[in-house]
Amino acid sequence: MNHSLLVARLRRATAAFASSRLEQGLLAFTTAALVGGGAAYFFGAGGIADLFWGLGTVFAIVPAVGWVLAALRRGHAGVDLIAVLALGGTLAVGEYLAGALIALMLATGRALEEAAHRRASHDLDALRAHAPHSARRRTDAGVVRVPLSEIVVGDAVVVGPGEAVPVDGRVESAEAVLDESVLTGEPLQVTRSRGEEARSGAINAGGAFALRAAATEQDSTYAGIVRLAQQADAQSAPVVRLADRYAAWFLPVALAAAGLAWLVSGSAVRAVAVLVVATPCPLLLAAPVAVVSGLSRAARRGVIVRDGGALENLGRARTLLLDKTGTLTMGHPCVLDVVAAPGQVPTEILRVAASLDQFSPHVLAQAIVDTARNRKLGLSPPADVTEEPGRGARGRVDGHRVFIGRQNPAQTRPAWARAVDNRALLDGATVAWLTVDERLTGAVLLHDPLRHDAPHTVRRLRAAGIDRIVMLTGDRAATAEEVAAVLGLDGVRAQLSPAEKVAAVRAERELAVTVMVGDGVNDAPALSTADIGVAMGARGSTASSEAADIVLTTDRVDRLADAVVIAQRSRRIAVQSALGGLLLSLAAMSAAAFGLIQPAIGALLQECIDVAVILNALRALRAGPSEQLVLTPTAEALIRRFAAEHDDLQDVLVSVRVAAERLSSAPDATAVASVEEAHRLLTERLLPHEYAEERQLYPALAPALGGPGATATMSRAHTEIGRLSRRIATHLRLARTNGSLAPEQLDDLRSCLYGLHTVLRLHFTQEEENYFSLAP
Repeated sequence: MNHSLLVARLRRATAAFASSRLEQGLLAFTTAALVGGGAAYFFGAGGIADLFWGLGTVFAIVPAVGWVLAALRRGHAGVDLIAVLALGGTLAVGEYLAGALIALMLATGRALEEAAHRRASHDLDALRAHAPHSARRRTDAGVVRVPLSEIVVGDAVVVGPGEAVPVDGRVESAEAVLDESVLTGEPLQVTRSRGEEARSGAINAGGAFALRAAATEQDSTYAGIVRLAQQADAQSAPVVRLADRYAAWFLPVALAAAGLAWLVSGSAVRAVAVLVVATPCPLLLAAPVAVVSGLSRAARRGVIVRDGGALENLGRARTLLLDKTGTLTMGHPCVLDVVAAPGQVPTEILRVAASLDQFSPHVLAQAIVDTARNRKLGLSPPADVTEEPGRGARGRVDGHRVFIGRQNPAQTRPAWARAVDNRALLDGATVAWLTVDERLTGAVLLHDPLRHDAPHTVRRLRAAGIDRIVMLTGDRAATAEEVAAVLGLDGVRAQLSPAEKVAAVRAERELAVTVMVGDGVNDAPALSTADIGVAMGARGSTASSEAADIVLTTDRVDRLADAVVIAQRSRRIAVQSALGGLLLSLAAMSAAAFGLIQPAIGALLQECIDVAVILNALRALRAGPSEQLVLTPTAEALIRRFAAEHDDLQDVLVSVRVAAERLSSAPDATAVASVEEAHRLLTERLLPHEYAEERQLYPALAPALGGPGATATMSRAHTEIGRLSRRIATHLRLARTNGSLAPEQLDDLRSCLYGLHTVLRLHFTQEEENYFSLAP
């Protein structure tokens, strides 16, 4: 580790520890002094009481002077200046009780503020831990592992399976299969052919390959990411206290009032009384109490805010920048569709593919197996399984030779396979091809799906006052633009390097208070650059979490909307409390200036104002009306039940589409049998599901959503699903009566099947986004 960096960290840690201990000690001493003096006064020892109170005042004034000087060095006079003048004034005129009360109020305010503003260090250890430290260099004498600093441009390097690419270079083997998620956030692996660039930090997900170094360690991509994060962290400006912003006008008013009272009356006691009631305890207490309450409220929603300044800033944010992978999308591949060759069944294609992939560690294989198990398909034990790095797996299933993985793009493919390629291009999907006994029999399409709660989150953020929402991603432009269009984002910038992300964040910061949300190591520099960095901490990288001001501890992006709403409410309550307290203080100052209030009485009056301010600030602990809906346990259980049924019913949707396709290609007996099978699944499984939703789920959700009208659109979709199903049944009944489908039936039956498939997909998506995403 760099020596100067270590020293800086130790200094920050020591300073934070010392500050915390000082404020705790100050609170304990001033409390003891006030109580001790009160006890002495009660027993008639007035002199000892004044001694206790005076010591408490002196003990508070020393650190308070230090805080004022520190604030002046930063270019602004904080609210502590009035407290110092009031403390000094009480000592000068002998009002020791008033001084002790002010000392206690000052200590309480600082302790609360310390709890609200305790910052965690932006430690980048996890970012550095991923960085390679050595490389395998190939020479005439063989392959030797050497320190990474010894690699120079032109060196031949060997990258083993599972190793990080040590430096930027060009692939010299036939191909290299890389996991670049640490650089781009994209969870799907990429294949780099001979002569293509491989960037440092990417993980070799295939077999060993040769690399020709094109840069040194310090000039390579990953080292640049680490430097960017360090620079952005160093450039993060400290947050100005909410109290100090109001002190900018309150401080001169208070000093002017005290001076005028002394000048007109000739009594220094009046000036001290003005300063005592002007001691800005509403400012010292209101903001920290409201902010700490907001921090507590956010933590209960799975949002860890590292300090009060971040919460204040989040409440003022108007621009939101989002990474795509792992933030708006799930961050891991899922099965999009299963396509079968003519004469084959999609369910059997998925079952055979999953059977072979059961023991594969590949991320795509795991997605295929999980989908098959979710659909309750019986998997067969594979035999003679071998992995072909970068291509796929080969083995025997049920006595047949089976291969699942990539196909040679130069190989001639049938029409249905070309259609699969076309769809994969349009959907931004990856294709795993299945061959059985050397015959291409099917394909599994996989993609990184949109989070179910993402659309709902975007709508809530808009309602909360976020004016501009932009996606910043290292992914492909076509995929990113598709996601942005679905969510209705204001802009999208794709294929960005970490440096370009940082530049984009800086540009947005020039226009408004900006939030950046991400989850990968590549997002750490951008998170540190933004006014507020938010990390998806449940499955995101440690580096992104440590570079962020806010961490979402649950794997739900809708917690971001909760955080914004809580921050805005906390800040609003803090401002209300502070302004209300200041108005009361101004009224008390006027009375003190005319001699109606003595310093000790003024201190007690200020305490009453403080109590009112604190009680109002504690409202931030309660949920606001615009926070996430609270569901009954029954509604939550129903949501989970029907969400699981959605997963189980995916094969029904596939059967409807397959029936429509077969009817379009050849309206023969086989096509009619497919329609019969689809109708059977609709009748036995899907329609009972829809009926149960209408009778059980929707009534349970209605109270939380504002009444039965909130689910009316979904109920209309149920009606349309039932109507199309009945229409298909009528066509089948006519076909059975006539012995076959009549030509005049074909167009309408195809329309019913395609229409039903479209309605079902839309209806499922709407329910998952609007209802199922409400469950915690």
